[in-house]
Amino acid sequence: MELKKGKYLLSGDVDPLELAENYGLPLYIYDSAIIKRQIDRFNNAFSVKKMKLNYACKALTNINILKLMKKWGMGLDAVSIQEVRLGLHAGFKAKDILYTPNCVGLLELSEAVKLGVKINIDNLSILEQFGDHYPEYPVCIRLNPHVMAGGNSKISTGHIDSKFGISIHQLPHIHRIVETYGLKINGLHMHTGSEILDTEVYLKVADILLNTAEEFKDLDFIDFGSGFKVSYKNDGIETDMEDLGIQLSQKFTSFCAAYGKDLTLVFEPGKFIVSEAGYFLTRVNVVKQTTSNVFAGVDSGLNHLIRPMFYNAYHKITNLSNTEGRKRIYTVVGYICETDTFGVNRKMSEISEGDVLCFHNAGAYCYMMSSNYNSRFRPAEVLVHDGKAHLIRKREKMKDLLRGQVELNL
Repeated sequence: MELKKGKYLLSGDVDPLELAENYGLPLYIYDSAIIKRQIDRFNNAFSVKKMKLNYACKALTNINILKLMKKWGMGLDAVSIQEVRLGLHAGFKAKDILYTPNCVGLLELSEAVKLGVKINIDNLSILEQFGDHYPEYPVCIRLNPHVMAGGNSKISTGHIDSKFGISIHQLPHIHRIVETYGLKINGLHMHTGSEILDTEVYLKVADILLNTAEEFKDLDFIDFGSGFKVSYKNDGIETDMEDLGIQLSQKFTSFCAAYGKDLTLVFEPGKFIVSEAGYFLTRVNVVKQTTSNVFAGVDSGLNHLIRPMFYNAYHKITNLSNTEGRKRIYTVVGYICETDTFGVNRKMSEISEGDVLCFHNAGAYCYMMSSNYNSRFRPAEVLVHDGKAHLIRKREKMKDLLRGQVELNL
């Protein structure tokens, strides 16, 4: 969705204001053309003999999005057994799903074994239990490189205090478990967190992982995770994928030559693939002026889009109803009985009650983190694909709030 001739357009010239009228507000919209663009950009950035992109589906698991990922050659990165089952339902083959849980018990891993997916283990206790029960089942190991990466401490996962991964300093213990139970280690994995901007930091982590891989003689793949930064302010500040692709491709190719085998280079992009493809539309309920602020209060809140409150995440906000109006300063807030502020002191086209506001970069971790807080309904989702809009999730109703509750005769 970009500004053209005073009008915001989705691919195929689909008018978002018409979608708002047809499907109601609040509303999530996803543009498949942008998803495909991001997949192609990622694939084109790297030049190695074998590469696989596994979509980190926790970003957005609508079944239609998963089907598009499969259609366009993606594998799947799943962090729960439910995501594994969603992937299988969407048509992914078990061999194309990598299950990377955190702090789950052996019971859930046993389910994954039955389903036949690839398994990634990130702690010594479970690795030992897994080896005792399933010594013949190949397994990947998630390592923690002790590198602080990314622009937000809440989503950095490779530092020394992180709960994710087995410490790189515990390699001797890993080897003891592997040798004791005769485990086949088919892959190594690292993921240091999101919002990685500095190519050199990523290459530093790559060196750690590749050096470690030399100690495992029967690998099939090496998974470098993801965490690539997208531009939230349309300022072009993002991971330079093309530069990273050139440097990491050279490094990986040299490693494979020395290793004596062409391993598969694996990534698990989520936000990079779907963030820019998503838009969240809301209606302005009230414009409220106080002694210090002009608030634009919308028909949504942290129940629908919690990232600004949870991560201090920035989402560009535009007024679709008045794209050419004079600029004024607003603080955009929600209708939840909490301090649910979307953006402070935003310079925007003048807002009137009833206007439709658009939150950009709403494809990743937005609908997925929504809730029924304040007993509010979750919004509908629409997919724009091949120039046409398709409803892919219905707006919730009162029966959805009551579903699953057991009402006693009190």
